[in-house]
Amino acid sequence: MKKSLRAILWAALVCAACTGKEEPVDNTPVVRTVRVEASDLEIPPGGNVTLPFVVEDKDATFQEVKLLQDGGREPDEFSLREIVRGAERGVYQAVIQDAGKGKNYDLNVRLAIIQRNASTGNEYVVQSSAFRVFSEADPPGTVRTGLPVVYVDTQGSKPVTSKETYVKASLKIRGTEELEGLDATSCEIRGRGNTTWYWPKKPYLIKLDEKQHIFGMHKHKRWVLLANFMDRTLMRNLVSMKVASMMSNLAWTPGCQPVELVLNGKHMGSYLLIEQVRVDNHRVAITEMTPQDNVGDAVTGGYLLELDFHYDNEVQWTDPHGHNNQWGNGIPFGVKYPDPDDLTPQQLTYIKGYISETANVLYGNNFKDPEKGYAKYIDIDSFIDYWIVFEVMGNHELGNPGSVFMHKDRGGKLVAGPCWDFDWGVLSYNTSPQARTGLINHSAIWYGRLRQDPAFEAKLKARFNELLPKLQTIPDYMDECERLLTESAKLNFAMWNPAEDASQNGGNIINGDERMSFHDAVARLKSIYKDRLQVIPTKL
Repeated sequence: MKKSLRAILWAALVCAACTGKEEPVDNTPVVRTVRVEASDLEIPPGGNVTLPFVVEDKDATFQEVKLLQDGGREPDEFSLREIVRGAERGVYQAVIQDAGKGKNYDLNVRLAIIQRNASTGNEYVVQSSAFRVFSEADPPGTVRTGLPVVYVDTQGSKPVTSKETYVKASLKIRGTEELEGLDATSCEIRGRGNTTWYWPKKPYLIKLDEKQHIFGMHKHKRWVLLANFMDRTLMRNLVSMKVASMMSNLAWTPGCQPVELVLNGKHMGSYLLIEQVRVDNHRVAITEMTPQDNVGDAVTGGYLLELDFHYDNEVQWTDPHGHNNQWGNGIPFGVKYPDPDDLTPQQLTYIKGYISETANVLYGNNFKDPEKGYAKYIDIDSFIDYWIVFEVMGNHELGNPGSVFMHKDRGGKLVAGPCWDFDWGVLSYNTSPQARTGLINHSAIWYGRLRQDPAFEAKLKARFNELLPKLQTIPDYMDECERLLTESAKLNFAMWNPAEDASQNGGNIINGDERMSFHDAVARLKSIYKDRLQVIPTKL
């Protein structure tokens, strides 16, 4: 704690009296008076405000400026970002920045100018009169948890009740000190999800009228608000995307950020704003097709495929090869791109044929052949990294399969990814009791056959060992997420009860932590994750 000006001057006088020595002369002009030009400053959340001030001794110089409360403490609710020199001598502006902690405040502070005697090095402090700094009044539905707040207001406050029909709306984002907000922009909103849409807390799809950067992510129109209703930790998707982002052989992993959602003035709880899986230069970066791409090299890509037992894609089929835990043999494939309205019969014939040929070779006698076997058709490195993410996170959906993606670029092989939808049963012994001692996805889709190739198995083991040091940092990341989400969790679970997920699971809760406290659920998640890192290498 800095000494007050009175204490510093008194100590200097006492010292001079005791020694009988005169203070060395420093003829540099000093600040003797500082006057602030405002008495009340209101700061918007995550924003800043400017305080004009005048130094009466216009030729004086000073080394440092601080904001001090009574007692000499610097406030942590806001800070002095910079000092801007005015056009006239002795006139300045102090830029005061909200710290983005998501808390209301109303404090009296002073501007303290700190000078140092060039000859002695002694510090001298001159303070302004006190002025008030307070947080901006909250609009209806505002919540302060330290997370950014996404405000969506539909036209006429129309409710969002459909997964098919968009409602016109406006979206704006209140940022934090680290994350920039977004001014009001026109958009449309609708529901999304399969099982998750039928739970009380709804997920949403946002389509902006114009592409926008959000939280530093690449410009796009389409964004998803995941509700994480069933997840007591609020971080299963967040942590999974972190793990996936460590996989250099996965072409793209959706960026995401926890937020609060306020819909038509009502706080809806803690959400995860995440990039939607779409074909785009900055998302799934494959060749964009046209209806004229029907022959030769042009018809070979790009395609985005989803494997999902819900069979809710407009264009879909079942390939008889492989293993599907949900329905037995056969894998459900669906075309996500090209869009159904643009997909031609020739393109559908091609991609179905490519999948069939890949599966025929994979389950054929010469599947291990490095030139004529499965390696000719699939990108092995991506399939290995994709499997590791699902296995480490204990996600059995690779075997259902559900929300499993593959893509194929023009002239290229079939590539695994991106990762998506990691909330159901992730890091849970409830849904995957075999995870205590073994693997979850040892025979999922095509992996049972792939792992019969010693070369694939050796490569899988080597890759896991290579990634292990990175994977071992995830418990620390979980601790960071816990701190970030603590205040959000308090409000979220005062509104929503994740144990209601039992209504769609035969009366049984799904993840197994739905009735725990937030902190106990996070501890359980972390413990199971650490177990996975111990168990997996023993089975490779």
